Formats: sequence, structure tokens, C-alpha cells
Amino acid sequence: MQTGQIRIGTRGSALALAQARETRARLMAAHGLPEDAFAIEVITTSGDRIQDRPLSEAGGKGLFTKEIEQALLDGAIDLAVHSSKDMPTNQPDGLILGAFLEREDVRDALIGGTAPTLEALSDGATVGSSSLRRQALIRRLRPDISVVMFRGNVQTRLKKLADGQVDATLLAYAGLRRLGMADIVTELLPVDSFPPAPGQGAICIEHRQDDRRVEALLQPIHHLETGQALACERAFLAALDGSCRTPIAGHAVIEADAVRFHGLILTPDGTEAHEVSGAGSVARAANIGRDAGERVRARAGTRFFESWS
Repeated sequence: MQTGQIRIGTRGSALALAQARETRARLMAAHGLPEDAFAIEVITTSGDRIQDRPLSEAGGKGLFTKEIEQALLDGAIDLAVHSSKDMPTNQPDGLILGAFLEREDVRDALIGGTAPTLEALSDGATVGSSSLRRQALIRRLRPDISVVMFRGNVQTRLKKLADGQVDATLLAYAGLRRLGMADIVTELLPVDSFPPAPGQGAICIEHRQDDRRVEALLQPIHHLETGQALACERAFLAALDGSCRTPIAGHAVIEADAVRFHGLILTPDGTEAHEVSGAGSVARAANIGRDAGERVRARAGTRFFESWS
């Protein structure tokens, strides 16, 4: 292997840094390398800078990745660590998602300030969330609740909650576990009634397609089943042209050589929803996800998508 530090690009939030350090630790263990064989390079993205409006109004998911991907293309970093749910369904020419770490718990977590569960919140309570999927699911389950846009990293959102700006907020349980903050959760929302975003709970690693050194470096830490599940979920998202403007949930589970998939699309107000499922061989994971997306798109019809486009 070529000598020289391996440069890991990441956003600068506490969660992003925790994910980069987890990736570094796995690479160190897999290859017997010291910590100083790696350099973690913090890159500020447009999504980090824009805090005054929803991402859907500012350009969507790519806001959290484009500056990091440009650093990869420019050769300033060797690999990039991302939250899979932040990734657009297509990578820039020359870049690929080369590895996925073993997936964490996919559930959403409620952190209640005035009540411990979604059901126990009072009529007219206010819940803060930046995710259109979470907003739509809350409105579907509790149409009496007021849902407000809640931008910022984990610590920022928790401070807003502590300051009484809202009665509760929702965060990914996986992120809280990676931050050592699982104890603040007051309710874990069940996957069947509150399905996760495609890619939720999974760390992905992006690199230059022609970089054989990094490809070999990542091979031992790639988790096959997570990669198969994400291939299904990301194909579902791609078939729906999914972005931050679309309330979409999708979750694939790998069991032996089979994949089971459940997907859901909603209107932002939660009043209309369409579910879809699929199953088959893991060798067809991407096809199963794509087929599910095409079927639910056809079932919902053009009017459904025009209602929130």
C-alpha cells in the first residue's frame, strides 16, 4: 500500500466527526495501522451554512455533500464519510459509494420535553423537525399537533427543546447512539408505524472510482448485508426521484439470501399515503427497490406527486 496519510473528509458536526472516527477506528483495526496514518479533514458544506430555511427550498440533499465531493474530485481528500440518508441517488462522474459500515438501529427517537411519547403529547403540542418525512408521519398519526421546521445539528435542536421552543423533537436513534446520548430518548418509534428514511442508520464511504488503493483499504470494513439493503432502498428512492422535497420512507431487511422491503410515500400534510412492499433474492435487491418505486408511483398517480412538487 502506498505510504502517506489517508485523508478522510467529513462535515464538522459532532455526529459527522463521530462517524469519521468510527470509520478510522475500523480501518486501523482492519489493517493494523496507527491513528496518525489518517488525517480527518473537516469540510463545511452548504447545508451546514444554510440554517434559515428548509433544505427543500435551498437545493435538497446535495447541499450536505457537494463540497466534500468536490474535495474528492480535486484530490484534496482520499475518502469521504457520509450519513447514507443524506446522499443523493446519483454520484458525480468519477465517484462511487465504495463501502457501507454495519447498520445501526434504524428507528426514529422522540425526545419529549413536556410528555414522554408522541401519543401522550397534549392536543396542539408543538414538535420540531427538519425532515419532511417525519413531519408528514407526525401529522398522519397526530393531526392535532403543530409541526415546525427545526434546522441545526443535534446539539442545536436539543438546546431549542430545552429552551421550550417546542414540546418535543425527533432525531435518528442511530446518531444518538453514536454520540453516546441514547439515554435522552423518551420513546423509540416503531418501524411499522413510523418507517425510517432510506439509508437511515448507515454510514457510507465515498471515493474516487479509479483509486485502487482506497478500494483495497475499504474492502475489509464493508458490511455486505448493509450494502445490499441500501442498494434496495436507494433504488426505490431513485425510482421516485426522491429528494428533500419528497416525504418518502423505505426500509429493506436482509435475511439469509433474501431481501424484504417496505416503502411509504406521503403528502406533506400526512392525509394521503401509499404503501408498497417487495421481496426476493438479494441478488435482485436493487431491482426489487426500483420495482417497488415504480409500482407505488403508478398507484399514487400524477396528481399525488404534483401536490407536493
